[in-house]
This record gives sequence, C-alpha cells and structure tokens, in this order.
Amino acid sequence: MAFPRKPVLAGLGFFGTLLVAFGAMTAISWWRGDGAGNGTAVALAPDDAAVVAEGAKIYAANCASCHGADLEGQPNWRERKADGKLPAPPHDRDGHTWHHPDVQLFHLVKNGLPKTVGDQPYLTDMPAYAGILTDAEIVAVLSYIKSRWPADIRRSHDELNDRLAGYNPN
Repeated sequence: MAFPRKPVLAGLGFFGTLLVAFGAMTAISWWRGDGAGNGTAVALAPDDAAVVAEGAKIYAANCASCHGADLEGQPNWRERKADGKLPAPPHDRDGHTWHHPDVQLFHLVKNGLPKTVGDQPYLTDMPAYAGILTDAEIVAVLSYIKSRWPADIRRSHDELNDRLAGYNPN
C-alpha cells in the first residue's frame, strides 16, 4: 500500500518545526563527539528477529503506555499540555523519530532529552533509561521501532545514518 508523501515539515506548526530544526542542528554535535553521544557508534538491528522480539517486549513494558501499543503516540502530540510539556510523539511514520540518526535516538532514550541536548531546559515526561535499561535493551527497543517502519521510511533513515557516519570535522 502506498502512502501519500507529505513535505516533512508540513503541519508541524511552530513548535514541531522548531523541534525538527533543533534536532537536525544538534545531530551533528553528537557525531563530532562534543555532545552527549561522544561520537559513540550505535547500529540498530531491525532485521534481526531475536533483537526485534526482545525489543517488542521491552517496548510493551516501558514505552507503550505513553507512545502507544502501535507506536501511535499520544493525541495532539504537537500541542503543549497545560503543564508546558509536549505529549509523547508517535514512533510510526507520522512521527519524527526517523528524522534522527541511531546514535541520537540511543542517547535520547538512555540519557533523556535535556541532557542529550546539552542540559537545556526542556519540559518532558520522558525519563532517562540509564540504569533502567541496558545499552543492548535500548538498541533492541529502537530496533523494534524501526522494524515497524515502512520500507521507504527505513531507507530514508538508513541514508541519514550513512550521511552522518561519513562526517568528520577534523
């Protein structure tokens, strides 16, 4: 089944566009090694059935309550709640997860968003999973999420990882 392609930033609104732009700008810092990622290489395994199965279990136990059993996210995820926090975004093709490279996704889950973006104030309910999930479990969860994306989105995400893997500021 083919899905109509929308421009990436269409319908995101000001805050959504700002979040995507900020993510794109900060992604380079992780690969340079001056952000929370310290240049760490992370590779997801969406085609490894055992890793994906483990990731599905971990996702169900730790992520689905906010991000949805089908990766659908919370309603109105682009609009701030009364407490100033954004609802949990979807991790399917309609979300922005696939706009971020593997290493950035890994560090967002492990260290939390505020620390990953340089301890900037950022209101979120998303906890940091360091000390809760192992690195391998985080990779498994992200591999499960990626395994659920359509082929075109997976290709786009692979291309993003490939572009950033060749980046060397020296």
